[in-house]
Amino acid sequence: MKNKTSLLKEIAKKRMMIALLMGFSSGVPLLLTSKTLQAWMVDVHVDLKIIGIFALVGLPYTLKFLWAPLMDMWAPPFLGRRRGWMLLCQVGVIVSIIGISFSNHKETPWVTALFALLISFFSASQDIVVDAYRRETLSDNELGMGSTLYIYGYRVAMLLTGALALFLADHISWFLVYLLMAASMFVGIATTLFSPEPDVGVEPPKTLRESVVLPFREFFKRKGAIAILLFILLYKMGDNIAGAMTMPFYLIIGFTKTEVAAIAKALGLISTLAGAFVGGVVILRLGIYRSLWIFGIMQALSTAFFAILAQTGPENWVLALVIGYEDFSSGMGSAALIAYSASLCNKRFTATQYALLSSLAGVPRALFATTTGFIAEALGWTWFFIFSALLAIPGLLLLLYLKPQDREVPQIES
Repeated sequence: MKNKTSLLKEIAKKRMMIALLMGFSSGVPLLLTSKTLQAWMVDVHVDLKIIGIFALVGLPYTLKFLWAPLMDMWAPPFLGRRRGWMLLCQVGVIVSIIGISFSNHKETPWVTALFALLISFFSASQDIVVDAYRRETLSDNELGMGSTLYIYGYRVAMLLTGALALFLADHISWFLVYLLMAASMFVGIATTLFSPEPDVGVEPPKTLRESVVLPFREFFKRKGAIAILLFILLYKMGDNIAGAMTMPFYLIIGFTKTEVAAIAKALGLISTLAGAFVGGVVILRLGIYRSLWIFGIMQALSTAFFAILAQTGPENWVLALVIGYEDFSSGMGSAALIAYSASLCNKRFTATQYALLSSLAGVPRALFATTTGFIAEALGWTWFFIFSALLAIPGLLLLLYLKPQDREVPQIES
């Protein structure tokens, strides 16, 4: 009972609630430029190859480390270095979502792509500051719980922009659905306005050289830096590649949008949240190295299980089992990877270093996923998901090399 009370007190801390709400704000834009947008495009009969190419609009999530140094160095003339940037990014997301709601995806896909790219840019920029804020306001021993609550908020937002959006699209126009999603971003704006500006106790970089050169030099001087970057790039490769095509897969093999909303999204949220929580407990008991091994194997198996769904067709109970396990294992892997990445960041360069690490994790989703439509058509759904599962192997093998250098808790130079 004492441990349970202590856990509840930890979760109830103001900075933990801020992590939860900022996770929600970060989670709103993602599906509106990926799976939910894919569903809209399928509805208006956009070609599958074009839908696959639209994965390119996620490039800002991969390239955000390029402008992250500027967000470490400069502060807007209001609210402070972190909160000022957050507010600007959130307003940009809202305006861009409204813009995409007016576009004609079939007749002028380039206009849709432009607004989707703007959403991704402002969303990626918001992520830079939100990640830095979380690292700067939470102590090292709070990072695990803070990361879990961030994931919780993020996944609740994805339930809203995924399951609820798909359900609403069966009853009202997609135009109105996207306007409602834009309005949900005001949760993030309210959180930004009422949150304190972090005091990191170190002087932020003052020059372009300090904000660009020093963060990278400090990181790459560490032992095993290249191996760490490759591992972060590859760890969720198969999971991300398969995820880029799951929405078209569900609809094309015969599931309705309502079924996808009820099973793939709602059940997926519960499974992900459970996975994130269990993942945090497992990491605490077994350490990060062994946890990454376990979660990585589970993720690979979950991707392969989609091949079973491709064989059975639109069976709701099979979809529920596959999605439940996939999101449970993915939630565990995400919790471990987020906490691991955050622990590597020097607080003087938080935005830049975390942006570099999280950008690498997003490469498969943003860049390699552009080929998924072609691969799925060439291989068929069954072999596409088997192929995606095999892509998890390089990241797991890299753990063998990282073990001597990982030491469970990576050391951070000051």
